[in-house]
Amino acid sequence: MPHLYGIMKVLVLGSGGREHALAWKISQSPLCSRLYVAPGNAGTHQCAQNVPIEVTNFDKLADFIAQNEIELVVVGPEAPLAAGWVDFLYQRFAPDQVRVIGPNQVAAQLESSKHFAKQFMQRHQIPTAAYRSFNLYSLQEGIDYLATLPPPYVLKADGLASGKGVLIINNLAEAQAALREMIVERKFGQASQTVVVEQFLQGIELSVFILTDGKDYLLLPAAKDYKRVGEGDTGPNTGGMGAVSPVPFADATFMQKVQERIIEPTLAGLRKEGIDYLGFIFFGLMNVAGDPYVIEYNVRLGDPETEVILPRIKSDLLALLDAASRRTLSHTSLEIDPRIAVTVMLTSEGYPGTFEKGKPINQIDKISTEVIAFHAGTALQNDFVVTAGGRVIALTALADTMQEALEKTYTAANIIHYHGKYYRRDIGQDLKKFGLF
Repeated sequence: MPHLYGIMKVLVLGSGGREHALAWKISQSPLCSRLYVAPGNAGTHQCAQNVPIEVTNFDKLADFIAQNEIELVVVGPEAPLAAGWVDFLYQRFAPDQVRVIGPNQVAAQLESSKHFAKQFMQRHQIPTAAYRSFNLYSLQEGIDYLATLPPPYVLKADGLASGKGVLIINNLAEAQAALREMIVERKFGQASQTVVVEQFLQGIELSVFILTDGKDYLLLPAAKDYKRVGEGDTGPNTGGMGAVSPVPFADATFMQKVQERIIEPTLAGLRKEGIDYLGFIFFGLMNVAGDPYVIEYNVRLGDPETEVILPRIKSDLLALLDAASRRTLSHTSLEIDPRIAVTVMLTSEGYPGTFEKGKPINQIDKISTEVIAFHAGTALQNDFVVTAGGRVIALTALADTMQEALEKTYTAANIIHYHGKYYRRDIGQDLKKFGLF
């Protein structure tokens, strides 16, 4: 449980692996007197008090914050940010009553609208792929535009689609049919009423994260995640099947380019447009022959990247979040564990399609203490842990080499048992050429 004697009551919003990792890290801080997670899962129950309120039930959350004198709210997922949670909170409370880590609704458009994000990057000369946006009224233009592009074709739902709204298709006719399906048949619901068609960038992906108070920022560890459900990066996109940190090809020279060409122009652009941004920014990047390009912005930490980067942060995370919320981030510093971290995600059979829930999870208590089991989609049923999502548990280990870290996580993955357990067995293998093994 959290420290009994501290100075801050904290509420984390969310119920996934990212939120368990945040709660796990925050609970270690001597600054934390009480820690709540809404709605939480079976893992957050171990380090905090779960509160059965959904992240978009703003009135109930505000009542809970008032009744329990919450001083800091840390927002995990994007949905409440896109729906205007921060704006709502500051209408209900004075800034000295409660502070929140997360951007307001206008700033959250960096994630909630791909079209908004692409226009923003264009305005501020931030390197990204060439693109055009299409809707129901310009569908034929979109179909014609696809015919002018070389394959593969990249189609992105404009709105939020739980990390699954991006299609990469090699065949022109299939891409044109997919565009029609996204817009006319609303393949991703409201999210795909506008679709961004984008130039395909050839390179290798990575995730870069900052914590900013609107003026200053801390550069968090970078990570590489694995989106496809199948080994060898095959099959449909998921929310993420695993991750590694650090990223071997993101050396000091590359990261300097990221800061100078992407991070700093993004923050300067937000300030220039009068958009106050406080919280995390996730830069989904492509390394194209040594140069960084932005694939997408997210306005929160990634999942499963959070589960691989937070164990590498040696600093008191709550102290950093507190400083950001008070706009005093320039007075802080970040200490990073130099070891390699690996996360492997255990999923439900059928994910990212249909899957069953409520499968009893056995032998979590039998895994090595050197492996952290972050609960992603779990619930407590009669005091027993059961599956409650497509992604079930993220297993993270640190070691001096990637091989050692992988051995620890995969040993744990074999020990944990539930019906329909699936995981990729090739996480990190594409990085062998960089000599981390």
